[in-house]
Amino acid sequence: MQLDIDFDSIDQIFSNAWDQGRDFLFESEVYDLLAKSGAETFPRARLIERGARISDDELVDMPGRKSVLKIVSPYIVHKTEVGGVRVVDKDPNKIRSAVRRMFYEVPENYAAGLARAQEGLPAHYRGLTGDDLTAAVSRDVKGVLQVQYMPPDSAAFGNELIVGLRHTREFGAILSAGLGGTDTELYARRFRKGQAIVAASLAMCTGERFFKLYRKTISYRKLAGLTRGQRRIVTDEQLVECFESFIRMGNTYCCENPKAVFVINEIEINPFAFTDFLMVPLDGMCRFSKQRRTVPKRPVAKIDNLLHPVRMGIIGVSATRKNFGRIILDNVLAQGFDPENMVIFKKGMDQFQGIDCLPDPAALANSGKEKLDLFIVAIGADQVPDLVQEIIEKDVAHAVMLIPGGLGETHDSRDRAEQVIDAISAARTRPDTDGGPVFLGANCMGVISLPGRFDTWFIPEEKLPKDRSCPGTFCRAALISQSGAFMLHRIHQCPQLAPAYMISMGNQTDLTLGDMMIYFKDSDQVDVIAVYAEGFNDLDGLVFCRAVRDAVLAGKEVVFYKAGRTPEGQAATSSHTASLAGDYMVCESCVSQAGAIVARTFSEFQELMLLAETLNTKTIHGNCLAAVSGAGFEAVGMADSIQSDDFTMELARFDNKTVAKVRSVLAAEGLDRLVTISNPIDINPAADDQVHGDIAAILCRDPGVDTVIISVDPMSPAMRTLDTDPENRFSMHHKGALLHRLKHLNNTSATPIVAVVDGGRLYDPLRDALIAGGIPVFKVCDGAVAALSLYIHGRLRANAIRMSQGKGVIHD
Repeated sequence: MQLDIDFDSIDQIFSNAWDQGRDFLFESEVYDLLAKSGAETFPRARLIERGARISDDELVDMPGRKSVLKIVSPYIVHKTEVGGVRVVDKDPNKIRSAVRRMFYEVPENYAAGLARAQEGLPAHYRGLTGDDLTAAVSRDVKGVLQVQYMPPDSAAFGNELIVGLRHTREFGAILSAGLGGTDTELYARRFRKGQAIVAASLAMCTGERFFKLYRKTISYRKLAGLTRGQRRIVTDEQLVECFESFIRMGNTYCCENPKAVFVINEIEINPFAFTDFLMVPLDGMCRFSKQRRTVPKRPVAKIDNLLHPVRMGIIGVSATRKNFGRIILDNVLAQGFDPENMVIFKKGMDQFQGIDCLPDPAALANSGKEKLDLFIVAIGADQVPDLVQEIIEKDVAHAVMLIPGGLGETHDSRDRAEQVIDAISAARTRPDTDGGPVFLGANCMGVISLPGRFDTWFIPEEKLPKDRSCPGTFCRAALISQSGAFMLHRIHQCPQLAPAYMISMGNQTDLTLGDMMIYFKDSDQVDVIAVYAEGFNDLDGLVFCRAVRDAVLAGKEVVFYKAGRTPEGQAATSSHTASLAGDYMVCESCVSQAGAIVARTFSEFQELMLLAETLNTKTIHGNCLAAVSGAGFEAVGMADSIQSDDFTMELARFDNKTVAKVRSVLAAEGLDRLVTISNPIDINPAADDQVHGDIAAILCRDPGVDTVIISVDPMSPAMRTLDTDPENRFSMHHKGALLHRLKHLNNTSATPIVAVVDGGRLYDPLRDALIAGGIPVFKVCDGAVAALSLYIHGRLRANAIRMSQGKGVIHD
């Protein structure tokens, strides 16, 4: 798209303001910026400073019969609420009267509001009250802006547009657009997700792509005249150009652009109104800053040493009790790691349990032996800073795992954490090293790497039994979690997940979620990457999303859960990991657009991971679902669960051949008079294993069916669903049982098959056997449909990303 953006003039606008000691633009300067960025219509404006003497002719030289007067202060954002916006007749005396009144009334109104809401107080107003606070507010008022009045085509609800660009700590520059006006925040809270406001990362968008997101909003339907009694007041091309202009400005003035002198922290037009098919900005603000220095990159390739170590060391092993270090040692050895390739750092001992001991890292450096691939640190937090410094200076390890807590989780421990971070940062810039070791943690449970044959979790085997009988058997998946406990509980509840790698990130003192995604997007060991996040480091959310997109383009599936959706949840994640949780809507939007499947609950995360592990080899053509049930309530429940704010599934329409074949199967068992062939199909509790299996096979061959859910009534006397049955009447191991029929169908059909077994613990063996056969199983039908629908929606979005070949998105 051809846009005439005058970046030299925009640079000068920022430079002039900066030279005047400002990190914000006056509203008139925002209009100048829009003019230089290709905006076709912007109002005439004049700044009236306190005490300025403006002639009658100047006050009335703007077009129209009225003038708009707006207070100008960097801190008064919501002007209307404090009387900071007034529309007056274009009469010199009325304009002067209103301006003088605003200079006094607006500071008084704003100060009164600040007194009631101390949490929103700007820093230099704190401690001030009464007249002192009002005087301070008044000093910050730069003047009153006189703006040309441009009447909108319509004052109806929804006919104003907000467009905003802001720099976020985790994801860099974000563009948002939606319903504008004074009630924008109310709309965003009260409308369904994605209906009032949409947002996207600028690094992952073009104007056209953002417009596709925006088209789904109520705002677009109103502006495009798609609601009753409305007419179109703006063209699609105008909206695309507006979005593209913001995106190009944002990508030019951002932290990720090393050539940028200035960075736009926030720019917002609220609202754009529309006059005779012209987009007219009626209010605008902009804050900016100088470019910051870049942080040295981490040597991410050394994650391979962390996950597949040949030589490993550990410090913190007790010789007399089962402390964390001792439990870690036991689990490492139990997983099959070679003790001859281990070293324990322990003073006063030459060997422990047949493993060589050294007093400290200096002794290893002086021994002439190769440095460690992985150094596990399981000592007290107060000893960690000095040990980290020694590990770096002696260059004894490629990767270090920091197990201890007490490094940044609390206010008192932050100095300790800063010492560690400073030491790591210094190693990154030393010219005589390869960037130093990479550090996992602190406050982490470490890693279980089945390909690497080690387990550093400090959970005793008695508390978390593990099946180590088949060391080469695992799913081609990686589970990356900022919370070790979250990962521990998911695996304990659903041991059949069995990912090849389970990585507890902890505080992300060094290695980040983005680093792990960069590593696994290229790994030939995994097809599925599941991530639980509580917060991203600075700009690491953007790094993470870029890597997610690359993983999706490489054919991998990414499942994601973000904790901290509410202010209370954000506070909880912050105290837990010392990582600040970001705005959930922005996070969800960016990660989804990158191609990840976003879970909404812990259970759903677990279910989506199971679906991804079992269905990633299946072909997903569309969102048409066929559902089979042996109970009427399940048929209703499945039909009720095909839509939400996050997905829409369709119930497949069966072709005539399918209907005839299903009727034949039912007739052979005398069920045709009891069953109406519809979707979902309630095939009656009298249907046996053969009926279930035959109908599932018929539906898998229907060209209009993309996915099949078959819900088994395990307590039906007609079904073989028991693991042990002395009389062999109900044995699931019988050659004619549904278990064998579904496993055979799953192995021979490309159509995804999902089972539901709604019963108690008696039927766990059946569920386990189905999952072992590659068929995901749920206990409740509506949860199965919801999780499958979300999974299918994510797979289709990933397919669309791959079809686009990444053109126009995510440029490094």
